[in-house]
Amino acid sequence: MIPIKIIFAEKFNILNKKKIYYWSPFLTEVATIKAVINSAYSMKRYFKEYDTTIIDAAGEFEKKKDEIDNKKIGLKNLSKIKYISYLPTYGKLKSRFSYIVIFLLSFFSLKNILKKDKPDFLIIHLITSLPLLLFSLFNFETKCILRISGYPQMNKIRIFFWKILLKKVFIVTCPTKTTYEYIKKLKICDDNKLKVLFDPILIVNEINKKKKNKIEYENFILSAGRLTKQKNFSFLIDCFQDINFKFPDLKLLILGNGEQKNFLEKKIQSLNLNGKIKILPFQHNIFPYFHKSKCFLMTSLWEDPGFVILESAFCRSFIISSNFKHSSKEIIESNVAGLLYESQNKQDFNEKFNFFANMNKNEKLKYKRNALIMSKNFTIFNHSKNLNKILMNKF
Repeated sequence: MIPIKIIFAEKFNILNKKKIYYWSPFLTEVATIKAVINSAYSMKRYFKEYDTTIIDAAGEFEKKKDEIDNKKIGLKNLSKIKYISYLPTYGKLKSRFSYIVIFLLSFFSLKNILKKDKPDFLIIHLITSLPLLLFSLFNFETKCILRISGYPQMNKIRIFFWKILLKKVFIVTCPTKTTYEYIKKLKICDDNKLKVLFDPILIVNEINKKKKNKIEYENFILSAGRLTKQKNFSFLIDCFQDINFKFPDLKLLILGNGEQKNFLEKKIQSLNLNGKIKILPFQHNIFPYFHKSKCFLMTSLWEDPGFVILESAFCRSFIISSNFKHSSKEIIESNVAGLLYESQNKQDFNEKFNFFANMNKNEKLKYKRNALIMSKNFTIFNHSKNLNKILMNKF
């Protein structure tokens, strides 16, 4: 006679589910965290044979708990003490210290969870050195998948260690073709391990619903991101002086939090642009701003791939972007899906903005449609479909 528990499990499809764990500790809220949550959600939503769990190293995912619970994703705590609140977050040396603390305090607890829970897959995004070292030192029944973004700084010594650490890695994924080509040239892993996997940035139904919300602002251009040197908002503020001279009724909104907030606000004040440029805090629903903006401006020095540029494209914003390292040319083909200016070149930025301002409505719509088509590569559905192929070794 078959036990009632097994009959119940088979009926509700909870037997033999493959377990996917995600490792991505963070100090400040970066776009990668959205990719982690969306990836776990997409695999749970579109493939009933997977259970997904995010590992919370130091309490960093506590602020995301409601979203994680609503999306029926598991959350595994490594530490009873939420010590993330005691760690410094801003500044290169301080953040490096915090990462070392997380590394040391998570070493044995992560090892024990992998031994005890035996997840089928561990997908790692941030503080990747810890799980890579564990897989090099110990044997696990888990297959490790590493996501590499951007251009990791390499020399002969680093390449040597990367080759050792990646020997036991099942698959290495890259969020853009540009990164894929760069990693391939380094020869740090076998070519057959290297895959392009677009990040799960867009939840289509959610965005279409949220972008219709009302906001108080009218007649504005938009930029968004963490207020850090990487995002290059200081350059944007300088450029806006010329825009303001030609288009005095136009305002600039910058959405985001970060270490440069005071510096940027002082700069705005020194240029007498107080009433023209407004810095708003991070918005949980950014989509109405994309939807209502005259255009979206991306001035970053580097991105991979650049989440807000894809969200703005899906919301049919007109995009003007720097030709930053890694992926801007790949995502926004100049004169096809948006306009690219030479990074840090103020004259080229102003020329591209003037070109945009003089375009007629139909010309702008053509660019917006092309950007929308491009952005659909980054939906959670497409991500889940391709990640499943990778996990099944069919990609």
